[in-house]
Amino acid sequence: MLFADLLMGTLGFAIRRADVIPGLKQHLLGLRPPYIHKSAFLAELWEETFNCRLNGSVNSHYHGTGNYLDREPCKGTENLNDVYSAYSDVTQLRVSYNVYKAVYLVAHALEDMSNCKVGMGPFLNDTCADPKNFKPWQVRLIAPLGEIINFDQNGDPIAYYDLVNWQRKPDGSLNLVKVGFYDASSPAGQSLIINDSVIQWPIGKQVCSLDSCPPGSRIARRKGEPMCCFDCVPCAEGEVSNNTDSLECSRCSEDTWPNKARDLCIPKVTEYLSYHELTGILLCGVSVLGACISLSIIGMFLTYKDTPLVRANNMELSFLLLMFLAVCFLVGLLFIGEPSDWFCYLRYPAFGISFALCISCLLAKTAVVLMAFRSTLPGSRNTFHNPPHANNNTNYHRATIIIECVTGSEVGFWCVLGYIGILACMCFLMAFLARKLPDNFNEAKFITFSMLIFFVVWITFIPVYVSTAGKYTVAVHIFAILASANGLLFCIFAPKCYIIIFKPEKNNKKTLMQR
Repeated sequence: MLFADLLMGTLGFAIRRADVIPGLKQHLLGLRPPYIHKSAFLAELWEETFNCRLNGSVNSHYHGTGNYLDREPCKGTENLNDVYSAYSDVTQLRVSYNVYKAVYLVAHALEDMSNCKVGMGPFLNDTCADPKNFKPWQVRLIAPLGEIINFDQNGDPIAYYDLVNWQRKPDGSLNLVKVGFYDASSPAGQSLIINDSVIQWPIGKQVCSLDSCPPGSRIARRKGEPMCCFDCVPCAEGEVSNNTDSLECSRCSEDTWPNKARDLCIPKVTEYLSYHELTGILLCGVSVLGACISLSIIGMFLTYKDTPLVRANNMELSFLLLMFLAVCFLVGLLFIGEPSDWFCYLRYPAFGISFALCISCLLAKTAVVLMAFRSTLPGSRNTFHNPPHANNNTNYHRATIIIECVTGSEVGFWCVLGYIGILACMCFLMAFLARKLPDNFNEAKFITFSMLIFFVVWITFIPVYVSTAGKYTVAVHIFAILASANGLLFCIFAPKCYIIIFKPEKNNKKTLMQR
């Protein structure tokens, strides 16, 4: 029983079994005493099966108990059909079936070769095989059981084996049960066929993993268990496998990413702020509108350049400020569209220079008024280092290529923002110092309010800029540019335009000279 428990559930390969060889069972069961006296094997089989003694038997072995001569003589009426014997059991013929096939093959092959006529043969140009010098591949027959028999170039038969499983019968004995087969002539991937539903595994666990790992996964061996025991593990992020039962997954290239099934690398999706999407269209419209408004105010100021209101607020610096504001609005367009090296070269320098000039103009406008009364003038200068360039970023979203402009030197970029901030602080300070000057010559309250808006926008911009990525970073940058430029434009020039258009009676020297 212990041996049976040890073997139960064992899987192995065996020579192909034939359920029946035509006429064999009938031949074995049809033997009678007159035909078996000359064979020691058959005589012993007969005497041991029926517990009798054959007269004139050549059997010299006796393994039973008692005296061999005490056995009754065989009657001659014994019949093998009436008893079970391994001798007559033809349900597990394996080696015997191979011998049968070999004899059948030789006999019929020689017969076919002898009967083959030139011009009617099965080979090239209707030729026949030479019986005295034929090639292995020229032999191909169909056995009586329907099995195709052929050979390879080396003369070896095509491999075919049964996959058998040792199973326990109800009486406790072990029986070999066919649970699959291996056929080397089958297409690739279909050579081994297993019917796992009929396999009887050892009590307590399954010995082997029978399911294949599909593409998109890999085989992971179970530690401490046989090599045939494994789990199917999905490929890691960024990896694929396109074969069944892959031992490992391969990583996709920098420009590709796995599909959902993780069995194929597909091109990554590129991302940037485009002119064709809603956000890009809105930001582009606001940029162009802001530039047009700035240029319109320039035209209005040129039309009314001789009026006291325009002349009293430093007309030349106002024109410069409006031009630089228009440039600031148009700089936002450089942040939309697919980045390239030339766009990146222009984007950040244009942004830094345009805003520096705008704030400088505001600083100068306030300083001119202040100099006239207190003779105070600040100074500063700009620096620039390490030009920006276009870059394909795959680190933030691994399945997406973010086409972006890299600022080049981060120190240089933040120095530009710092410089603009210093100018804005100085402008704010100047406006604060000029708060008690004559009102009609003083824009301090408008400049102060515009600087407050400027500070709020850019102080909010910094954490949002650092925490976003991809086209949203670009959108935040453009929004900060447009919001601060609009703040400067409307806070400083809206009151003047209002007086020029809707209150022309106040646009005179007498009103301006009043405190």
